[in-house]
Amino acid sequence: MSTLRNWLLDDSPASRFQARMGRFWQVFTALLRNPLTVIGLIIILALLLIAAFAPMIAPYSPTSQNLSARLMAPSSAHWMGTDELGRDIWSRVVYGARITLLIVTMVGVIAAPLGLIIGAVAGYFGGWVDRAMMAITDIFLSMPKLIMALAFVAALGPGIENAIIAIALTAWPVYARIARAETITFRDAEFIAAVRIQGAGHTRIILRHVLPLCASSTIVRVTLDMAGIILTAAGLGFLGLGAQPPLPEWGAMIASGRNFILDQWWVATMPGFAIILVSLGFCLLGDGLRDVLDPKQGGKQ
Repeated sequence: MSTLRNWLLDDSPASRFQARMGRFWQVFTALLRNPLTVIGLIIILALLLIAAFAPMIAPYSPTSQNLSARLMAPSSAHWMGTDELGRDIWSRVVYGARITLLIVTMVGVIAAPLGLIIGAVAGYFGGWVDRAMMAITDIFLSMPKLIMALAFVAALGPGIENAIIAIALTAWPVYARIARAETITFRDAEFIAAVRIQGAGHTRIILRHVLPLCASSTIVRVTLDMAGIILTAAGLGFLGLGAQPPLPEWGAMIASGRNFILDQWWVATMPGFAIILVSLGFCLLGDGLRDVLDPKQGGKQ
């Protein structure tokens, strides 16, 4: 074990792979030194495991109805009770983790690279390219995300796919602003000039040198934004514009339970707890990543 640790922490790595693994080890150990980050990491890992092994964890089908068992309080048979159609809420929350994970993953995959590329191109070229791209970005930033998402979903139609597209279209401007700000700080640096002298074109410089330098800040921001993405998706589901019945989406589950909130509180409360817990996990993990990856926080490592 000590030999592996020495190899990871070698001051003169023999390969790029060794350097990357050493950097990953330093980030990982720094994260583990923060108790709140560890809690967030545990929550996210639990979400991943629950989503992956939902058929083995859930005792009932998330869509099977049993009207003779409707609105039952939490018990040993139904840990979180049942809803108005007799469906087991615990099973629906477990399967709902898959939908939540799908939404946050797809939004991150779409919005983060899109914003990263737009911001890097704007910051690298400057001039009218920068002004045009940032004008479009500012238009998106000037409006609340949920309102814009509602507008896009209204135009595209309800459904989980359209909800993902709508949320992604409202999330990319923040990443574009971050990438632009970072690109401006080093676009005239000597190493960029050296690459130009070697004959590299603009596309190669942006893809191989600019984007990797902006990636750390973007990753931190994406992690911090996951909680907002979850809440936006839940808001769309609550309004009936996200995942459609009988899919066990947490926001839609809260909407179906609002009619019973006074007497059968568990119908809406249990998926609400799930949303709060997962959002908290992403926030704690994002704070830890910011402390480790943000150069301005370097002293905390």
